[in-house]
This record gives sequence, structure tokens and C-alpha cells, in this order.
Amino acid sequence: MTIRNQIHRATLVRRGRYLEYFTIGYNSLEGLIAAGAGLVAGSIALVGFGFDSLIEVTSGTVLLWRLHADVDEARRERIEAISARLVGVCFMLLALYVTYDSIKSLVRREAPEESIVGIVLAAVSVFVMPLLVRAKRKVARGINSGALMADSKQTELCTYLSAILLLGLLLNAVFGWWWADPVAAIIMVPIIVKEGIEGLRGETCCDDECGPAAS
Repeated sequence: MTIRNQIHRATLVRRGRYLEYFTIGYNSLEGLIAAGAGLVAGSIALVGFGFDSLIEVTSGTVLLWRLHADVDEARRERIEAISARLVGVCFMLLALYVTYDSIKSLVRREAPEESIVGIVLAAVSVFVMPLLVRAKRKVARGINSGALMADSKQTELCTYLSAILLLGLLLNAVFGWWWADPVAAIIMVPIIVKEGIEGLRGETCCDDECGPAAS
């Protein structure tokens, strides 16, 4: 690797760290607000969204570990693989939580109250998350990191979850469809499981996504 490429890679890695710091900070705040609003309103989807934010924080922490180890080429590949699998575990934990709470809510016919806070939070995330996804993927391709690409997919999933959550909360608020909330949460599960399985298998960096490694 030439000195010029080393400098370029170091710049991208530093940018990736900043993105993960933002991810951790934003999702910590998002998770606290979502969980609190969900508990107050009795919204399973909103509480699940808060739990997803916690998963995002965990994933961001794992990726910081990966990015800080980037300078050590001997450790990079091993930590890359471990990081991708840890992100996959985070996906599967989220899927289990959302499935359990959604089914419980449907069986007990637990009707959530309206949550203006939840609606605003979901709307903000629908706007913020795609910008974060694009930035992470640019760095992931630049340093050929499957783990970071997987993390960007998790952030992309957060966009989908935000949109589904927003729809469920609006349907409940406008039409009183109590079942829309847990059904919206259940819709999240196949997407979550798919990404989780890919992470556990290490299928996180396709040729058309990450491209060739920097040399």
C-alpha cells in the first residue's frame, strides 16, 4: 500500500469513527425517548423501536472497535469477521424481542394510547437515517469493510423500522386501529432475521457493494 493510499484510508477510517460516534449518540437519545414514550403509551412497536436503538448503539460500539483496529493489518481481518458476526447477533436478539412482544400484545388485545412524541421521533429518524446510511456505505466501500457495510444495513433497517412505526402510530392515532401497532412490529421481523442470518454467515460485503480493497 502506497503512502498516498495509506493516508486516504486513514482519512476514511477517521470519518467512519465520527459516523459511529454520531450513531451511538443519536441512537442513545432516540432509544431513551422511544422506550419512555412507548411505556407511557403502551406501544409495543415504539418500545421495540427503542430496543432497536439500543442494538444500534451496540453495533456502533462494535464498529468503533473494528475501526480503531484498522491500523493493525495483522488483526484487521480477524476483527472484521468477529465484528460482522456480533452485528448479526444484535439483529437476531432484536427479532426475538419484537416477535415476543408483538404476539403478546395481539393475544391480549393491548391497545396503545396515541403518542405524538413517538410520531415525531419516527418522522425525524425517517429523515436522518438514510443520510447516515449513505455516509457509512461510502466509507465501507473505501476501506472494503464488510462489518461496516453490515452496520450500514442495520442503519438502513432502522429507516424501514421508523417508516413502519410511523405508519402504525398514525393509523392508531387517526383511526383507532389498535392492532396496527403490533402488526407493524411483526412486519419488521423478517427483515431483521434476514440481515441477522447474513451477518452470522459473514455475507456482508458483496462485490457490488464494497468493491476492491484499497491497496
